[in-house]
Amino acid sequence: MAMPRIKIDHNKCTGCRHCELACSLNHAAVANPRRARIRVFHEGNVFFPVIAGPFVDAACTSKLDIKIGDQVYDMCLLCRASCPQKPFFIEAETGFPLKCDFCGIPPNPSCVRWCNSGALELIDD
Repeated sequence: MAMPRIKIDHNKCTGCRHCELACSLNHAAVANPRRARIRVFHEGNVFFPVIAGPFVDAACTSKLDIKIGDQVYDMCLLCRASCPQKPFFIEAETGFPLKCDFCGIPPNPSCVRWCNSGALELIDD
């Protein structure tokens, strides 16, 4: 049986952050990116969507470092966010771990539906 995953093409991401809004609206009924299970990090004009959950198919780009604020990250950030064992995003108000759940069963991720650039795609492995 094929396992669905969300494929991320960082080269297509425009930084619009529609995916964050769609996710927070779907899960929390508010347009608040801090309540989303996806976050778009950026350095200059390069954008990096990161989905918290074990359902991500992200190419390894660990040779690249990005700076966000005063913090420098290697791109292992993508793999850590995909780790099924540890939560990557935590809801500040409740301490609840935020992990991708494909927006239900059957999988119908709102981040993919709202991505106008094609950077996010639901695929079967």
